[in-house]
Amino acid sequence: MNPSSPDLSPVALFLHADAVVQGVVLLLVAASVAVWAIALDRAFRVARLRRGARALDAFARVGGDGPSSDEAPPGLPAALLRDARVAAAERPPGEGLGERRERLREAMRLALADALRPAQAGLSFLATVGSAAPFVGLFGTVWGIMNAFTAIARTGDTSLTAVAPGIAEALAATAVGLAAAIPAVLAYNRLASGIGTARQTCLGAIARLSTRLAVMEAGTAQTRQGPPPAARFRTAAAE
Repeated sequence: MNPSSPDLSPVALFLHADAVVQGVVLLLVAASVAVWAIALDRAFRVARLRRGARALDAFARVGGDGPSSDEAPPGLPAALLRDARVAAAERPPGEGLGERRERLREAMRLALADALRPAQAGLSFLATVGSAAPFVGLFGTVWGIMNAFTAIARTGDTSLTAVAPGIAEALAATAVGLAAAIPAVLAYNRLASGIGTARQTCLGAIARLSTRLAVMEAGTAQTRQGPPPAARFRTAAAE
């Protein structure tokens, strides 16, 4: 390499850049690190949610004997059924079958919202970085190019050797902005799709479970109360 040629390595470009450009690059690098940390953590959470949603759907279709069942697989299904068990134990007086079904469904929906909340945390940050990082990098690029042209005007040297370092420093900010934005957009779309799929699967399972559990609870309550008064009267009259 020619000893007189400028050093255009990323480290050299950063060290020789303007303070504003350096600040923009550091901000984007920090955002990129946060994006990867959030994306990896939420990916594991969403994977667990989707497994739990599939287990809940399978349990709602083929298994389970009501809120007192211990057959539910651990994780999300057990959490939803635990809240349904608590709701079913209340049994307000005069409650109809439709009201009982809606109460059980609402209890499981609230449990589902609590289960989804940790996986949804950080998605707004990913969306913000994905939309704003390219413009932040572009700001650093514009600022760097302005400084480069100012230096050219001050020195009067328009050769490529004199112009290239300043332009490269400016364009590096845009590159870092895109490096932060692209993974953020991809991670947001993937995670949002996974959470939406898990939610829809769970809502379908909740609809099936709430109907079945409400009917079973109604049958259990009627068994505990004994036959209706008319039936008891007919039985006594026959005796």
